[in-house]
Amino acid sequence: MPRLTITLSEERHRALKEAAARRNESIGALIEESLESYGIKTRESAAALVARSRQAAALDEETAQALAIEETRRQRG
Repeated sequence: MPRLTITLSEERHRALKEAAARRNESIGALIEESLESYGIKTRESAAALVARSRQAAALDEETAQALAIEETRRQRG
């Protein structure tokens, strides 16, 4: 698994550690969850989302993908 180094203020790092401890999760798990909720998805999960949406809505691939992109942009604000 790739590793990433980021620079945080002492206050932000402390808050992140405390939040992870309160939830009994790792800092990495908390960051993964935050990225997911922000709408940052892997290519595979985005493709699966499009496929499920297309199947449920009976849309062609182009229309389903356009709707998925629109929804992703809306979620990101």
